[in-house]
Order: sequence, then C-alpha cells, then structure tokens
Amino acid sequence: MDHEKNMFDKGIYQGRRDALKKRIGRGIILLPGHGESPMNFADNCYRFRQDSTFLYYAGISHPDLALVIDCDSGHEILFGDDYTIDQIVWMGSQPSVSHRAAKSGIDATQPLAHLKGVLDGARNQNRPVHFLPPYRDSHRLSLMELMGVPLCSMETMASQALIQAVVDQRIYKSDPEVAEIEKAVNTSVGMHATAITTAMPGMTEARVAAEVERVAKAFDHHLAFPIIATINGQTLHNHDHGNTLKEGQLFLLDAGAETAMGYAGDLSTTFPVAPTFTDNQRQVYEIVLNAHGKAVSMLKPGIPFKAVHQAACLEIANGMKDMGLMKGNMESAVEAGAHAMFFPCGLGHMMGLDVHDMENLGEERVGYDTTPRSDQFGLKSLRLSRKLEKGFVLTVEPGIYFIPELMDLWQRENRFTEFLNYDQLRAYRGFGGIRNEENYLITETGHRLLGKPKPKSVKEVETLRAIAFS
Repeated sequence: MDHEKNMFDKGIYQGRRDALKKRIGRGIILLPGHGESPMNFADNCYRFRQDSTFLYYAGISHPDLALVIDCDSGHEILFGDDYTIDQIVWMGSQPSVSHRAAKSGIDATQPLAHLKGVLDGARNQNRPVHFLPPYRDSHRLSLMELMGVPLCSMETMASQALIQAVVDQRIYKSDPEVAEIEKAVNTSVGMHATAITTAMPGMTEARVAAEVERVAKAFDHHLAFPIIATINGQTLHNHDHGNTLKEGQLFLLDAGAETAMGYAGDLSTTFPVAPTFTDNQRQVYEIVLNAHGKAVSMLKPGIPFKAVHQAACLEIANGMKDMGLMKGNMESAVEAGAHAMFFPCGLGHMMGLDVHDMENLGEERVGYDTTPRSDQFGLKSLRLSRKLEKGFVLTVEPGIYFIPELMDLWQRENRFTEFLNYDQLRAYRGFGGIRNEENYLITETGHRLLGKPKPKSVKEVETLRAIAFS
C-alpha cells in the first residue's frame, strides 16, 4: 500500500497541532496510537484501525506509535520503533518512523522505550500531561505504566481541557475532509445499489452482506462498521446474517464504507424481497420518506437538531394516525413520547473519522454541548441535539419499526392508551422495520447532500428490484 497517498498534505496536520497547542496552552499532550489487536493468538490480528484522534493530528495509519506535543516549547516527537529484519521478513519493508514523521510535518522521533522518560520529566517539572480517556484495555494498561497511577484512575485523570479542545476542532469538517467523506459515501451508494439488485428469495442475509462488502473492497475501502443486512429490520442494530430471504418480506441494509484515510459513510436502505412493495409496505415506506424530507428541509445553521428530530417524529406520528395505529392529538403524543412505539431512537448523529463521530469522547460533549439530555424513552437515544453549524457532517435516518416485545410491554402497562390503537397494532407484529438514511453537510446557508444520491423513492427502488427479478 502507498501509505503516503493516504494522507493529507503535512501542512494540514501541522495546522491542526498548532491550533491544539494554542488552545491547551501549557504542558504535554500525549496522543497514543493503536497497536495490533489479536483475535485468538498474537500473530492472528483483527484489521488494524488507527485511533481517530491520532489520525486527525498525525495522519499516520501504522501500529505502535505515540505522539507527544509540547505546548510550552512547541516541540513535537513521534515515538516508535523501526522494523527489525525478523519483522521485515514477515511484514515486508516499511517506511522508517522518521520518514512517516516527516510526511506529517513532525521533525523529531524517538524509540518507544523513551516515552516514559519524557513524561516523567514533564511531571517532575510539575507540568500537566494531557491525554484523552482510553477506550481500549491496552491503552488503559499502557497509561497505567506510563503515568504510574492505578488503573481505576485512568478515566478521572483524562484531561477535560483536551477532550473539549479535540471536540471543538474535529467537529468542523474542512473541505479536504468533506471530499474524503464523499469518497466513502459514493462507495456506500454502490454498496446499497448492489444489495437492491442482488437480494432474492432463497438467498441468505449473509450472501447479500458478502456482495455489499465486495463493493467496498473493490474500491480499496473498508467497512465503517459491521454490516446490518436483515429481514428483521425492527431490531435496530441486528448483525446476525443467518436468515433466508422469503418473497414478501422487507430487507433492511445499514452499511457504509471507510476510506483508507479513515473517513466514513453511513447509509440505510429498505426494499422489498419482491419486485414491488405491498400496499402496506409502500404506505409505511412513504411515511418514512415524508419524515426524511421534512427533516432535510430544516437543516441549516442555527436550528437545534432536536427540533429537526421532533419534526420528523411528528411526521411519523401523523402517518401512523392516518393508518389507524395512533389516535388523539399528535403534538401531545410526540411530547409525551408515544410515537417512540414506532421510532424509539434518534434521527441522526455526527459523522467523520468515526461513523459516530468522537463518540469515545462523550455524546453529550459532541452532540449536546450545553443542552441537557432527556431521559424519555426514545428521545434519550438522540445522539445529536445541539444547534447546527456550518461544517457539521451528520446523518438523517428516520425509521418506523414494529417491535412485538415493545408492543406487548406497553400494552401490559397500559401506556399511552389515549394515543395508541393496540388492537390495530397486532396486524403489524411481523412487519419488520423501515429506515432510510443519507449524509449531509451543513453549509453557510443550508445543507448539501454528500455524495451521489442513493436509490430512495418507491419508483427508484422498484425499478432496481425489477432488474433483480428480470
């Protein structure tokens, strides 16, 4: 692999680090990269994926590196070890650590064994060492050794100033980042079109998932997250692929590509395991499209995404009332949370180097800013609530889900009987779920769809399904 083509110009990384130094002001910033992660023994590893914040500030996708940024002197050091001949025999010739550092605009390198001494020296001078909360056990153990503190202290010792500084930088996507995200989205569109033209009765979900992943691999992209390819669309994150498709079912695909630089796409599509939707399926599908259209029409700087979410919820509730599944005043129903019978999750989330961008740094910091998070069922799952700003990249993914276990629970508890027609709901116990998802950039005056449009309308989906059955 040509590692150097999978980086931005070094000036971008230097600018990001300079801004971070200025924001933090004093002390040492430690950004550890990832190591290899064995599946079942040391030499059989999962696909290597670099830590996203390390990628953001260094751009280097290689294991066993650490970056130290000195806010007082301005010096930057990349710690790592060059391959030995034994490693080269198995892994091939690799660029040196100093070569990788130069491509990121970092002048100094040192062996990994020297990292602890540098951190000890800073602490002996009573200079703070800033690091982010670790989310891998290997990082927790490494930080315990490097910092000389108990494992249980890692989370509380994480630098709140660094967390906020990283969020405040990474949340705004630059033009080069948007272009990279669009590469991922375009590949993702191909993944979804392939599923629509491939899935047939008698196939397993696994075979459809394999065809979807094949498209990502053909473009030298990875998966941004494990593929959701299921006839049980009512289960929001269903990663099982063991079922066989039958004509008349709905098939839900949630899949996205990740570029070699680590940027993600995230799309969802629902289509019939038949040439056309049934009347009931089409009606529900159109309600989801209406909610999607309403949400997208509202995207612009200054509007709280929570308000966009609630508008989509109201569209869904009104649609359910038209179908006879809800009753009463729908504004009151949404305020009370009764619509969560059908839409028990959030409308969307931030996206970038992580498919749920910076979720490891805390959803409240990324998606809520200073606004409090609701504890209401459904609304508490909204990952993004804050006012939208130019440069945000986010998903819009309304859905309608018929979850038998939720129907049974709420009916036993006599919940929302003034809004829900439980007798009518019984007919939808085996319906499944429908979700439609696209990715958007918030612009100076509104929004822009990222990547080429995916098949979304009933006509577009059914046209591709006709090709599958021809």
